[in-house]
Amino acid sequence: MTRLIVVSNRVSAPVDPAAGSAGGLAMALSAALRKYDGLWFGWSGETVETFTGELTVEDRAGVTVNLVDLEAQDVDEYYNGYANKTLWPLFHHRVDLTAYERSYGEGYERVNRRFAETLAPLIQPDDIIWVHDYHLIPLARDLRRLGVTNRIGFFLHTPWPARQLLVTLPHHRRLVESLFAYDLIGFQTQEWLDLFRDYVISEVRGELAGYGGLEAFGRRVRIGTFPIGIDVDGFVQARDSREGVRTYDRMAASAAFRSMIVGVDRLDYSKGLEERMLGYEQFLRDHPDLRGDVFLVQVTPISRDEVDTYQDIRARLDSLAGRINGEYADMDWQPIRYLNRSYRRDQLAGIYRAARVCLVTPLRDGMNLVAKEYVCAQNPEDPGVLVLSRFAGAAEQMGEALLVNPFSREEVADAIHRALTMPLKERIRKWRSLMKVVEDTDVGLWRDAYVGALKSVEIAGQNGDLPHAA
Repeated sequence: MTRLIVVSNRVSAPVDPAAGSAGGLAMALSAALRKYDGLWFGWSGETVETFTGELTVEDRAGVTVNLVDLEAQDVDEYYNGYANKTLWPLFHHRVDLTAYERSYGEGYERVNRRFAETLAPLIQPDDIIWVHDYHLIPLARDLRRLGVTNRIGFFLHTPWPARQLLVTLPHHRRLVESLFAYDLIGFQTQEWLDLFRDYVISEVRGELAGYGGLEAFGRRVRIGTFPIGIDVDGFVQARDSREGVRTYDRMAASAAFRSMIVGVDRLDYSKGLEERMLGYEQFLRDHPDLRGDVFLVQVTPISRDEVDTYQDIRARLDSLAGRINGEYADMDWQPIRYLNRSYRRDQLAGIYRAARVCLVTPLRDGMNLVAKEYVCAQNPEDPGVLVLSRFAGAAEQMGEALLVNPFSREEVADAIHRALTMPLKERIRKWRSLMKVVEDTDVGLWRDAYVGALKSVEIAGQNGDLPHAA
């Protein structure tokens, strides 16, 4: 039987299916593995003095995970360095924050090679391998060098950068060339796919090769868009669970007849958190009559706190939230509740359901599953309104949201006001359209579309050439 092997930097399959990250990616991959027998391979999050490649095997809610420890130097150069200080800001169009250090690139290559050497003995002849995200771009190349001829696919969860920005990366050509060791490259949106294709054709003189194919570096790869979704049935169950209902009741009571606005984002400069708070402040300034009638709950779990830029943005957000509360708060009202902690998925579902408005305003984002979770959590008879950045991947699908330019505080403020005053009939119409998108892009459909496309790829011939897409 064909197994599915999922590979990612961190293995985040939750022990408790009701718990999950704000965006729900862990739930998405876990759902995929529960349908297709196999395993999830990645870094344990732990460090050892000397890398050994020794594996720890666990069962997490029906998902087999294989974990490997890394050296402290690996974490510093590969994860904190190249992944989070080089590729992440570059892929989100923040060249001003991108660090180009030779040691980071060396660590990135070293860890991908170590992942390949540890993973290769686990691979059986009929397995298909699904590699996730920018941390592991060279992994297929390193597996091929070890003789692995299985179908290998890659899915990018972030945006792909514009060619004019990508060429600022030292050895950018080598990075892109390594992607051609995959059989299938998946992107969240047509925009990210078009940017990748533009680089290949313009920079390395690649060519289109049939439907959905690209040829360059003497190899051919299939490319496609596979917009990720959420586990709709699982999220509805979480929403209607005892804890989900209890959280909704608590938040509704806490609102005290006020309208609640919610934002749920990992702490990151790509999420537009400062711009969101400034837009909300503009709304308070423009509509003094509504002060006291509305409040913002911003849930922002801390992430990547070892990276300087994340420490900086945390300090700025703390200061900004404090300043807005200091200027506008009253004895019985605080305009912003800023929470630096994580919540379970069932609790988030209750929070979403209680919110009249959800602000999803990234400056650039691969998809953004919070937008889909918020829609899924709503009461069909009295739904809230989604305010969505046009620079989120979800905007390509969710045109019935109130699309905004997050760089314009006035535009964000106007959207908040429109959302709060939108008639019930219009809210229901918009919600029905958005909910159809959520259901039509359910994680099960995403999973089946990607795995089906990968299964259809022709494997290598007997001449030892690298595999290529049909």
